[in-house]
Amino acid sequence: MEPILQRKFPKPVLKKNDKTARILIWSVSIIVFAAVALLSGIKLDIKTSFDPHIFAAFNAVVNSCVAVLLVAALVAVKKKRYILHKKLMITAIILSVLFLISYICHHLLSGETRFGDLNHDGILSPDEKILAGSLRYVYYAILITHIPLAGIILPIILFTAYQALSGDYNKHRKIARFAWPVWFYVAVSGVVVYLLISPYYS
Repeated sequence: MEPILQRKFPKPVLKKNDKTARILIWSVSIIVFAAVALLSGIKLDIKTSFDPHIFAAFNAVVNSCVAVLLVAALVAVKKKRYILHKKLMITAIILSVLFLISYICHHLLSGETRFGDLNHDGILSPDEKILAGSLRYVYYAILITHIPLAGIILPIILFTAYQALSGDYNKHRKIARFAWPVWFYVAVSGVVVYLLISPYYS
């Protein structure tokens, strides 16, 4: 039989202070967004003893794990297994932090890869466009939805987590109804983007 404790709401671990939380969450979100935006356009001229695209593969694995965790957490909360739900979501957040670090490392060490760029010269020739075919449009269609949603999901995740950890479960549920599908889409589309672009890694 399922432990009774699993069906109780977890005890709040944060003292509710919405003003301080907003300042911290927006500060962290802006700093992270600025760091990603600035560092993503920089490539360090460093020779590594390993393929830097291993970070991209790691990111795809992390995104896959996050997607699975989000589904498991949704099932858990539907079954009122709130403590299990909390553990799954915290794990998803920790993995997302690792993803962020790995994402920055990948762009710093490997630079930008263009879809269809077979000779890796950074320019997509007419022949390369033909070879890439209509899949190129599918890739960019997914990418232009993935990037902005990935940018806005961080503060939403943090606000959702804050409401849960401070014990305001009504607000937590309201935000989570929006946060969950966006986060899930970002995780799944991130894997799809990797699978589409990885054949063009140098």
